[in-house]
Amino acid sequence: MAADMRLPTIRKQVSLSSSLSALDGKDLVVPGDVITSDTGFMRGHGTYMDEEKLTASVAGEVERVNKLICVRPLKTRFNGEVGDVVVGRITEVQQKRWKVETNSRLDSVLLLSSVNLPGGELRRRSAEDELTMRDYLQEGDLISAEVQSVFSDGALSLHTRSLKYGKLGQGVLVQLSPSLIKRQKTHFHNLPCGASIILGNNGFVWLYPTPGHQDEEAGGYYTSLEPVSLSDREVISRLRNCLLALGAHKVLLYDTSVLYCYESSLPHQIKDILKPEVMEEIVMMTRQKLVELEG
Repeated sequence: MAADMRLPTIRKQVSLSSSLSALDGKDLVVPGDVITSDTGFMRGHGTYMDEEKLTASVAGEVERVNKLICVRPLKTRFNGEVGDVVVGRITEVQQKRWKVETNSRLDSVLLLSSVNLPGGELRRRSAEDELTMRDYLQEGDLISAEVQSVFSDGALSLHTRSLKYGKLGQGVLVQLSPSLIKRQKTHFHNLPCGASIILGNNGFVWLYPTPGHQDEEAGGYYTSLEPVSLSDREVISRLRNCLLALGAHKVLLYDTSVLYCYESSLPHQIKDILKPEVMEEIVMMTRQKLVELEG
């Protein structure tokens, strides 16, 4: 049986003063840090008043909007906004609604009236539709959806009224931090390497083989159970390891960064991508390409 052995590497000594000076542009704070003692500012999320000083209650980045100061935490649950694309898992089937796990503080809600009926019929939902809800979606199913509204308690209301949303078929789910997903115009990408990706704003990323054609009659419920070819499975496995490498090094995730990381990983075997030294090399090359693109 083959055993993989690696020698310990020397850790780089990083002085705290130099690392803090590099981050002067971004005001990073930890709980208890005094943000300002000026009483002219308003208290926002992630802050509290302590002896007339505005103090951080979470670790994160200070954001100022006019006179309002808030701290955006670096690691947090998903705080959804209207229009966000999410990938979620059905946890419960209730009366006229499904409960969906979307990595937020509360389970999200997908109403029966907020989904397309199979065949794209436009009509009122009847008691018959309510009885056949499990034929559309059942516990454990993965879906892509859009945030339609936010309830007063912070729970999200979802909808799948477009053909690009609906039940997800064969693929791989990668769970990352929502703060790493870059907000873009579109979160559905067909990558040139032969796979497609849905970058959910909630940190759930879905990788799947690029479909040949979309059956519009299915209304978003048809899932292909055709065997996935070995080459497609290898591409998806490589992309999955690349996403984990980018997530471990806190690199912002969007189609360009994922594609650059995939290209940088090609000289290595898929199983080697998650080795710390290989991961560091791939991420460094990705960052370099992104800097060159921006420069």
